[in-house]
This record gives sequence, structure tokens and C-alpha cells, in this order.
Amino acid sequence: MARKYEQRRVPRITDGERMATSAMIASLAAEGYDTVNAPFGHALVDLAKKDDRIVGLTADLSKYTDLHVFANVMPDRFYQMGMAEQVLVSTAAGLAREGFIPFATTYAVFASRRAYDFIAMAIAEENLPVKIICALPGLTTGYGPSHQATEDLAIFRGLPNMTIIDPCDADDIAGMVPQIATHDGPVYSRLLRGKVPSVLTRHKPDYKFQLGKAQMIREGKDVLIISSGFMTMRALDAAERLAADNVDVAVLHVPTIKPLDTETILAEAGKGGRLVVTAENHTEVGGLGEAVARTLLTNGVAPSFRMIALPDEFLEAGALPTLHDMYEISVDKVAERIKGWL
Repeated sequence: MARKYEQRRVPRITDGERMATSAMIASLAAEGYDTVNAPFGHALVDLAKKDDRIVGLTADLSKYTDLHVFANVMPDRFYQMGMAEQVLVSTAAGLAREGFIPFATTYAVFASRRAYDFIAMAIAEENLPVKIICALPGLTTGYGPSHQATEDLAIFRGLPNMTIIDPCDADDIAGMVPQIATHDGPVYSRLLRGKVPSVLTRHKPDYKFQLGKAQMIREGKDVLIISSGFMTMRALDAAERLAADNVDVAVLHVPTIKPLDTETILAEAGKGGRLVVTAENHTEVGGLGEAVARTLLTNGVAPSFRMIALPDEFLEAGALPTLHDMYEISVDKVAERIKGWL
């Protein structure tokens, strides 16, 4: 493996040309979907108008976590903590002790790597109702390992009392805000920011986020994809492509990673004859795939099983479409891999 300051090997595409990874494109390819601007910020404002206990804090990242929407409407309930995540979460813990419901935002890498001990000791051990909302989860930025939180779910899954959410889209984000606010305990949630696609209600018009629940978005008899985050969008798009090849794909969306909806997962995976595939925007170590595999194995359910996830390595920097193809989480690659497994 190349050291940090040594040249890294970049994969080549089939015609021998080197894959371009120089452009920094902060966009999720979501063609064909309507978008909602800053769903988290607007949902938090709507909630705060009804509940005086809601406060917002950030570590110099209000603009990049959509908390600026809240700050503009309710400046007296907004706290700018500067680039100090340890101070951010410690202050949030103090506010929670005084009866407030703090929503603290930063980048996922900074919460999971830099502030972990403070979250563990000041928030999780005390089971305080602090909501930690973090942008740039997994491979949603091209700025390399310093900003790619590919292991955040694994880090927080091992933390007692912590509820963990990986929302798919604007529908999930808007729906989760009031529900996690009433949850009596800490929450870590990944966040899609800016113009966020509205995916789930296009495929299931009556979809509504339910904390702790997985929901079947699409039925299918050949393959069951169990997915979270924006990989549910990729799974649904791949399912439509595979349908053209007479492959019938079901998609079970799992927005709550902890506690996992084991009842629904076991019921769906236990239906015989389907290949079960997990799909997540996270390293293959310690995320949704391993959580599902453990659930199946310990309950005696043994379907054919595969995982789509990011590799156990520090990822390259570059343009997101290029990186998503490189690490095989694009729609084309998801469809291609599933077809190859059948």
C-alpha cells in the first residue's frame, strides 16, 4: 500500500485510459428526481416555532449543514462555536442538561473522529437528548480521506444509547427531525445538504419516515436489496434498469441503522428464493451490511447474501461520478454487480 505522500495507483477503465479524478464535483447524480432546498434547515425551523426548547449549534459550518436557515430565522437560539467540535458537543450536552433539545451540526468526519470521546462521555453515557447531525457522510465529497466519513457508522454503532440514522433523501430528513426531537436520548444522523432529491415518495407515494422502522419501497421476487442512505436511491434506479432484463428486484429501505429493525429484515430475507444484497455508502466494515449479516446468521436465516459497500481503505479524491464508478456504488455498477451474482 502506498504511504500518504507516495503516488497512489488509480484504477484504469477498460480501454486503458486513466480515470480522471481531478475535478471536485460536490453533486449527487440524481437525474429525474425533484429536489428540495435545505430540508433539514427548514424542518428544524418549523419544529422550533412549536417548541422553545429547540436550539441549534454548529462548528463554523452552518452554511454547509443547512443550519444557516435556522440561524437566519432564530438568531437568539443559534450558537456558533467555531472550529472546535469538542466544545460544540460539550456545550450541547450542557444545554441538554438545562432542558433544551440541542441540534449540533458539523461534518461527519469531525464528529466521529475528533469529538468521539466527548460524545461518549458527555452525551451518550448520560443518555442526553443531543441530536448530532452531520454532513458529508461516506462518499458524498470528492475531497479525499480528510472529509470522507466512510467509517462513521461503524464508530457510533459501538456506542451504547446512541440511535443512528442514515436518511435517503429530503423526505426522510424532513420526517426525521420532529421524531428524533421527541426521542429521549442521543441521536447521530447523517445529512444530505443543499438541494436534496425527493426519492422515496416518487416510488412509494405514502412513504413517511418512521424512527426505528425499515420499509419496503419496491416489491420483487428475484432479488432483495436492503439499503440505507442515498444507496436506496441507487438501488431503486438499478432495480428499474434490471427490470428491463426481466430481473425483479425488491428494495427494503433501512433509514435507522441502530436500533435495527430486525423483525422486518428477518421477515423479508426469510422469504425463500431471493438473493439478498445490502447496499450502503459506508465501508464494508461495521456498517449496515455486517449488521444485517449478523442478524441473519444469529437467527438461522441463510439466504444467498452479498454486500455492496465501500472498500476498507482510504479513498481517492476527485469528481464524485468518477469515484462512484470507481468504487462501484453508481447505478450502472450496482445493476452490473447484481446481474453478475444471479
